[in-house]
Order: sequence, then structure tokens, then C-alpha cells
Amino acid sequence: MKKCVAVVVVLSLLSVGLSAPLSSCDTLVKPITLSNEDMLGRWLYVGGCSDLPGSRSLVHLMNSAWLDITATAQSNILNLVQTQRIYGECSSLTYNVIFENSTMLIEQPFHLKEVYLPTNCSDCLVAYEQVFTGKETFTSFLLFSRRQSVLPGVVEMFRTQAECLRMPSPIMIDSNYEICPDNIAPSEGISALNSMLEAKMGHRVAKLLDAFFDMFVN
Repeated sequence: MKKCVAVVVVLSLLSVGLSAPLSSCDTLVKPITLSNEDMLGRWLYVGGCSDLPGSRSLVHLMNSAWLDITATAQSNILNLVQTQRIYGECSSLTYNVIFENSTMLIEQPFHLKEVYLPTNCSDCLVAYEQVFTGKETFTSFLLFSRRQSVLPGVVEMFRTQAECLRMPSPIMIDSNYEICPDNIAPSEGISALNSMLEAKMGHRVAKLLDAFFDMFVN
């Protein structure tokens, strides 16, 4: 379960790239305005990076992932169903989030804040996410699309944005993947994620696994 939960706050990597020219960074990392309607529907995970321990290991085991975002009876609450295929096995999580002023929030049992950055793709979503738990902060940078693959120029801009943010170099998943079916019963995702974030010993083991994958997979 824990290996699936790590995907919630996302899925990715290590290794820092060179910084992009400051003159272009201001525009590339300035949050954009999105409405609730802009967020709704299915978003397929394309790639990303994160300093969450274990995220780099996970991305090498993950074959695909997607989000299905729907409205609820409350205008500022969205429901997310997240489905992923990890090592050939599909699983699904569900959780509610606050969405106000173009920002996604989770306030309990940990604090998550996600804003959205520009993209040169009309049906893509670029998310910059911070998770605060105790004295620790984890950051993720993610690219989603309505389609399974995006043009090289979209990936190039995404990588440049990661450099501007001083994020690890993004890993993009293979676009020739099989999407998990819709009929998987989701489990509650927030409490499970919180347990993982609080597992300090697990963090140390996850970092060792990340280093292992860096050495032998890349």
C-alpha cells in the first residue's frame, strides 16, 4: 500500500541540472489562474520530479498513473480519484481537496499546497506542489496531459521550469503504456499518505533505494 501511496504527492527523482537564465525564469514560474472547471476531468501523468523520499524508486516501478477530478456539492471542494499501475498491478486512491484562488489545498492531517504554472500545451497541466509535515517540507513538480504523450517542446519547457525552480531533473514515463481500468474500487488516500510521511525510518530506507536506482537503472 505504501508504495502506491507515494504517488499521491507524486512520483519522481534526483540529480540537479544547471539553472536557466533568470530573465526567462520569472515568466516560466509565475502561477497562472485556473477555474474549477479547468481542473475537472481526467489527467494522465506524463512526468515530474520530487524530493519526497522513495519517489525516484517509485517512478521506475510505475507504468502509468492518472487523476480523475470531479466537482462535489461544495463549490470549493473537489474529489480526486488517482489510479496507478505499479509493477504491473493497478490500485486506486480517493481524497477530497480544497480548490480556491487557483490553488489546491489539503489542510489536515498534513498541509499541502499546489499551484499551477504556464505550459505551451493547450491540454496540459503543470503543477508545483509543497507538502509540509512536522518540520519537513517536500516539493514536487508534475506534468499532466489529457493525452498519453506530449510534443518534445512541451517537455523541454517543463525541464527548463524545473531548472528555474532548482528542482531535480524530471523523469518522463514511457508513453506506450496501458491505462488501468476505471472499475477499481479506490481506498481512502489521505490517512495512508500521512502515515507514510511520518515514517522517519522509512524515509531513510527510501533514500537508499533512490540511490540504488540512480546507480543501476539510469
